Amino acid sequence: MDNEKILKCMKALADPVRLEIFNMLRGGTLCACKILERFAMTQPTLSYHMKLLTESGLVVAKRDWKWSYYSVDERAAEEIGNYFKHIEKEK
Repeated sequence: MDNEKILKCMKALADPVRLEIFNMLRGGTLCACKILERFAMTQPTLSYHMKLLTESGLVVAKRDWKWSYYSVDERAAEEIGNYFKHIEKEK
């Protein structure tokens, strides 16, 4: 994973709301409506957060008719995890 990709992932997770959304998605795929139920925000605000998470590569979005479903991109999450594991080994 290159530095630009790592930086995008870290920026995406630096916001408390996006970090909580990511943690929710670690439990499995969720519809945007289920994510929205957890937060006191509008749908456009949720869309903004989801855009940043998907652009980082950590989250994958799938459309099914009018619904959006989100899940963690396991490969990207593993890569970012390996990045931090590698830092620990260098100490």
